[in-house]
Amino acid sequence: MTQKTARGAAKKAAKKPSTKMTAEESLRKPRADAQRNRERILAVAKEAFARSGAEPSMDEVARLAEVGPGTLYRNFPSRDALIEALYRVEVEKLAASARELSARLKPGDALREWLWLLVDYMGAKRLYMPALQTMVCGTADVFAVSGAALSGAIELLGTRAIAAGVIRADVAPMDLMLALFGVAYGGPKEDWQERARRMVHVLLVGAKP
Repeated sequence: MTQKTARGAAKKAAKKPSTKMTAEESLRKPRADAQRNRERILAVAKEAFARSGAEPSMDEVARLAEVGPGTLYRNFPSRDALIEALYRVEVEKLAASARELSARLKPGDALREWLWLLVDYMGAKRLYMPALQTMVCGTADVFAVSGAALSGAIELLGTRAIAAGVIRADVAPMDLMLALFGVAYGGPKEDWQERARRMVHVLLVGAKP
């Protein structure tokens, strides 16, 4: 083979895309598939809770998610693990929304939007509460983590609103959240979400300087 022919062959080889999957790619794909499976399982479990108002069985969750029992139990080794994960996802979404709203909206608007999201979160919590209360390991650790996350979120939003003059300095942001919990869990069950949404307006009007 001449030198010119060798150079041409080398150039063609360089242009030809490799069909071999790198080690990094081969590891990334299973992880991505596993994450999608986990998210699908959580999504269908949440829908099942909302649809029936009763706790779905693990077999039902696997069937609705279209995964095998092995996949389900690899992600959630027990019923308690699934219930805890459902609850933690709701808490994490609500906490993250406080940061997102703070970056995108004015302080008063961000606080109002987040309190409305809090009402939605309380609706989800009411669905999971009977199952949470029967967890073998108890709920103390789960509620401690969620309490800290939500306290941090309302303090972030409330502090911004106070600094902007939207609410008075003597208003404790935590009290706004506790007032809504009172509506959700301390009053009649009928139409509690609508009453809680109205309470958001009452609270923010009453907290004005």
